[in-house]
Amino acid sequence: MTDERARVIPDPGFGDDDGSADPALTTALTSYAASTVGLADVLGVLQDARLLVPVVAVLGEAAVDVQGLARDKTSDMAAVLVARPDGRRGLLAFSGQATLRRWDSGARPVPVTARLAARAALQEGADALVVDLAGPASAAVTGDHLQALAAGWRLTRVGERSGWIRPAGE
Repeated sequence: MTDERARVIPDPGFGDDDGSADPALTTALTSYAASTVGLADVLGVLQDARLLVPVVAVLGEAAVDVQGLARDKTSDMAAVLVARPDGRRGLLAFSGQATLRRWDSGARPVPVTARLAARAALQEGADALVVDLAGPASAAVTGDHLQALAAGWRLTRVGERSGWIRPAGE
């Protein structure tokens, strides 16, 4: 007998993703690091990008066996937040597998939209979404930019100026 209410895992929309970084995002980050473009140029590409959020195993509980050796009893998977000495925290995200592996070769990549990564950063109480922390070029999305990206607003440029616009119907 089959259950008519079978569970379905939703498609995250990245079925053909091979983990490569979007060349436009790589170019924007590299140019930003070289100070040839501003953060708005990075944000303009980032708003449509797929990012890889690293998930790592965190020890939940340990048990000591009869020989006195500690062993993992439980573990959890968690996204990674980094902290600065001043207490500000950032959620890590990477443009592709190569930059993720440069940071931690054992981390599991979870593909998400930049909007979802920004929302996760805010939900975790982070002050920033840090893209490609280990380089070769990186950027941090903070403040109003982080809020707007998480809300799904669109960065629009008019001449030399740019600003976030809320999509119609929201």
